[in-house]
Amino acid sequence: MSPEFKLLGTGAGPGVPAFYCDCIACREARKKPQRARTRSGAFIDTGKERILIDASPDLRSQLMKEQIDSLDYLFITHWHYDHFGGIGDLEFYIKLKRKHPVKLFLPSSAVDDFQAAYPFMMDVFELESWDYERSYNFSNVKLTVLPANHGIQTGGLLLEADQRIAYFTDTSGLPELTEQRIKGVDTLICDATFHGENWYPNNHMSIEEAIQLGEKVRASHTILTHLAMHYSAPTTVQQIEEELHFYPKVSIAFDGLTLQL
Repeated sequence: MSPEFKLLGTGAGPGVPAFYCDCIACREARKKPQRARTRSGAFIDTGKERILIDASPDLRSQLMKEQIDSLDYLFITHWHYDHFGGIGDLEFYIKLKRKHPVKLFLPSSAVDDFQAAYPFMMDVFELESWDYERSYNFSNVKLTVLPANHGIQTGGLLLEADQRIAYFTDTSGLPELTEQRIKGVDTLICDATFHGENWYPNNHMSIEEAIQLGEKVRASHTILTHLAMHYSAPTTVQQIEEELHFYPKVSIAFDGLTLQL
């Protein structure tokens, strides 16, 4: 099989629908569950290795939905709860089925935090801190961690096989070096947290800013992810798709979206 890249979750921190919210986005998601969004994460299947990118608080349901029953590596892009809160869901898989540690790549700044939060899992993970610009070679897939702009140490991923895919779920634009490294990618999957005003311009992007980034790096296709839908002007998928009618190279992500690498 050719390597696959799958989006397990495409939402920001609250998820869609949020339990407390009755905005138009949450009403749409309740009416049409295919438009619901779990918290962001992704999965790479090289045919030989299975690599989890982030472990959202929704991890258990994501793995069950996508019928994923094994993994070999876990990359955490940054130490925010919506990207690491599901780590504990892996404890019993590793102890009872896999029976040997999973390699866990973390930002160096998060190693102490991980050890403090999950002392009961020190025997099920083999820890290694990732470094910017370092590449990891898997079967038919090269993965390189590149700097993102998100307030804390945060990595985005450049995946290279027959296709080049850049995955940056949490970022406010990109550092110039990163822009150069991903220039001309086949697919840019990037942060589009806000619809309308960007409340946190140093950490996230709006849909409009994500579209502009895709144009700047000359991506053949830009996919909008990490969508809050609630902020700052609540919107529906239908409304966003109507707005994207004028941008033929841009589309909106959905949970379960699969791309061939």
